[in-house]
Amino acid sequence: MPKSRHTLRDCSLALLCLALILPLGCRRSSFPDVPAGYREFAYVTNGNSNTVSVLDLVNLRTDRTLRVGENPTGIAANPVHNEIYAVNTRSGTVTVIDAASNTVVATIGVHRQPYFISVDSAGGRAYVANSGSNSVSVIDLDHRREIAVVGTGEQPGLARISPDMRSLVVSNRKSGSVSIYSAVPYTSPLVSRQDSPESPQSSPQEAKPGPPLKLRAAFPGCPGATDVAILPDSSKAFIACSGGHQIMVISLAAAPGSWQARQDPAATSDHLLTMLVVGRTPVHLALKPDGGEIFVSNFDSDSISEIDTWNNQVLGTYMIGNKPVHGIITRDNSTLWVADFGSDLISIYSIDDGRLVTTVHTGSAPDALAFSADEHLLLAIDAHSGDVSVIRTQGKQGAALFTLLPAGSSPNAIAIKAIQPVR
Repeated sequence: MPKSRHTLRDCSLALLCLALILPLGCRRSSFPDVPAGYREFAYVTNGNSNTVSVLDLVNLRTDRTLRVGENPTGIAANPVHNEIYAVNTRSGTVTVIDAASNTVVATIGVHRQPYFISVDSAGGRAYVANSGSNSVSVIDLDHRREIAVVGTGEQPGLARISPDMRSLVVSNRKSGSVSIYSAVPYTSPLVSRQDSPESPQSSPQEAKPGPPLKLRAAFPGCPGATDVAILPDSSKAFIACSGGHQIMVISLAAAPGSWQARQDPAATSDHLLTMLVVGRTPVHLALKPDGGEIFVSNFDSDSISEIDTWNNQVLGTYMIGNKPVHGIITRDNSTLWVADFGSDLISIYSIDDGRLVTTVHTGSAPDALAFSADEHLLLAIDAHSGDVSVIRTQGKQGAALFTLLPAGSSPNAIAIKAIQPVR
């Protein structure tokens, strides 16, 4: 598209934003009501600004901007505590944000060039892939400190913990491999911080460091290994081999004594199931909440591939948009939303009907996506224009851009945290 048309479109979006944003935020009269005292925020890492933007999703306005470490990239919300964790790549640290007060409360040192953080379902452990030091850090979130570090393959980009908290899957981009580690499921011995704000935090001496991760298996043959999806029952992992056009499928070891192990002794070990052929440069895996299918964003094929996770088969590959980079699926498993990085659009794909329904305009270069808690809003980070597109997912005219909220320079990732009112 000629530069002049880009400029005209960007100006139009900016005018739309100004028209919609009021001094106290956008009107939510047409949105579902929320309980008194309910709060919900989006947290966006801004790589070139060394900040995290905090966006108020109730009033649809910027709440504040927090200074963190250098080049923040990955970010995650704790499912139990009101905390957010931002990974600072150049600083080699993790910033802890108290979501109740939206303030920085701690900084945890890890190792060189961390990019991604995964928090377990109990909210007690976090796992950080350190790309520059070929390692994974294990963080005790109750005591806010690193308690273990283990070696990986070359340039690990992502370390994802399974829902049952027993398996950690690490994609090693440079070595084109996948490492599987045993992790001990963790239950926090401490009272939740937000439930007991007056209770003093335990001293480091009182912490009981969990055992370090133990390498269980390693699988080569996945060039440019990047995104990882793990099924809800923790039985399989799917890894995008972005240096080629395949998805690696690994059966994860069942727990000793489980019904799977009793039925099949081989189930107690990790093993490669298959390599699935998809489009060129698969970069993101969108897993249906029910675990039945995965949709692959094929960046250099302008397509998505649909994978049947039960039978480990590619059901089809479909054209979707220019440079698809990220997908997200609604809770009812019916609709896939895809960020088209190269065309400044969000494509809406009906899974039930198997067709592209419509597209919605965004800012420049939409990348990471996140739903609000009630899924009435979709937020898309616009990497080039440095803002966040707020899209109404439902309305009389269907999905539409509602407003743009400012972020910082080079926004990278987004996390959502809803805080229920105290009863």
